Amino acid sequence: MILIAFFLLHWYFSLFCQSFFLHRYAAHQMFSMTKFWERFFYVFTWICQGSSYLSPRAYAVLHRMHHAYSDTPKDPHSPHHTENLFTMMWKTKNIYNDYFTFKLKPEERFSKDVPDWNKFDLFADSMVARVGWSVVYILIYVLSISVFELAGTHMWMYILLPLHLMMGPMHGAIVNWSGHKYGYSNFDNNDQSKNSLLLDVLMLGELFQNNHHKLPNRPNFAVKWYEFDPTYPMVKLLHAVGVIRLKSA
Repeated sequence: MILIAFFLLHWYFSLFCQSFFLHRYAAHQMFSMTKFWERFFYVFTWICQGSSYLSPRAYAVLHRMHHAYSDTPKDPHSPHHTENLFTMMWKTKNIYNDYFTFKLKPEERFSKDVPDWNKFDLFADSMVARVGWSVVYILIYVLSISVFELAGTHMWMYILLPLHLMMGPMHGAIVNWSGHKYGYSNFDNNDQSKNSLLLDVLMLGELFQNNHHKLPNRPNFAVKWYEFDPTYPMVKLLHAVGVIRLKSA
């Protein structure tokens, strides 16, 4: 089914970029890469996230704040200091926009050495770029379902369109909400971080939040024998072929 395949590809490629490039590289600097590869992954992230592109610089600032203030009132996206999932997302969006537009200046510890390609960010965040991606997604669905009536497509599949449009923030919301409310803890981190094992197959390792808050610079988010971080083998592969250089195993 072409639309289901398209949705799954968009889901996992977008999520990989968020986990590998925005989270492990931009925010935590778990590995290094040349300027060429950094620019490559900027563009690759834009292609994979499309209409919901997230700036690596602004993402990194917010994520470092999240670790510093985890589940306290200063946390930019804690489920324990917002009324519900949607108010948490709205709060996160407003803080993200303030740092993206330089309305707020972060502390040096939150902005030190973060990747910054401001010209590209401005283009990728522009209304033209976001609307352009949205039109692409809509056309794929309209042509598949209503025009060519491809086998295996159904009208109900139109409900997947809003998920494409908000893919990046939606992934962040799932991780920040579920990863601090549901699951088990391997470590006492003085916060509410959890490992949501059963959901993590959908999130490429990002829901091992309790492990990650204990070991924030460890590129493998899995700790126990029964835990598996799907992004880590890709990190090891990219290290082996010389695209990145891991700082630690």
